[in-house]
Amino acid sequence: MSQKIKTITVYASSCQQIAPVYFEAAEALGKLLAEQHITCINGGGYSGLMATITETMIANGGKVIGVLPQFMIDKGWVHPNLSETVVTENMHQRKQWMADKSDACIALPGGAGTFDELMEIIAWKQLELYRHPVVILNTNGYYERLLAMLNHSKEEKFIPEEYDDLWSVAQTPQEALEIICSSFNEEKWKY
Repeated sequence: MSQKIKTITVYASSCQQIAPVYFEAAEALGKLLAEQHITCINGGGYSGLMATITETMIANGGKVIGVLPQFMIDKGWVHPNLSETVVTENMHQRKQWMADKSDACIALPGGAGTFDELMEIIAWKQLELYRHPVVILNTNGYYERLLAMLNHSKEEKFIPEEYDDLWSVAQTPQEALEIICSSFNEEKWKY
């Protein structure tokens, strides 16, 4: 019997001034997660792709747990419609909570914060501190340069061959969920 996927952490940007294609992918992912009754864990922000996935999930009957350190709440950065808000003391606890409670991680396009979260979860996976799928959603080819750098690290032996499965790459939200599903040996997603 396969394990049921209950929660997926989604790393995403809080930036607003980005191309519509990125918002469309976040909406599609949010809708798919809600349809599959998978809880989304994210950074709980009120703007950008984080807000888009939260709003789409809530509109489609889904559940979103936002995880924010107290200083972000004090600055008013929390989305007002989260299903649940988890308050941490700092960024380190935030990332730890998000990893501990998830069955998989998906990284949407983002900036420094998203890169930080993605690289840390890949490092944790290499150290066997995180044992679940990590999927890079390469919307509009956004992550091509980062993927080239990661592959270069493999070629130069900074990432040993035995760690060839630290991350997967998907071009669409549906493909990201299919990758996660296959790693759990679950039946095909119902679309």
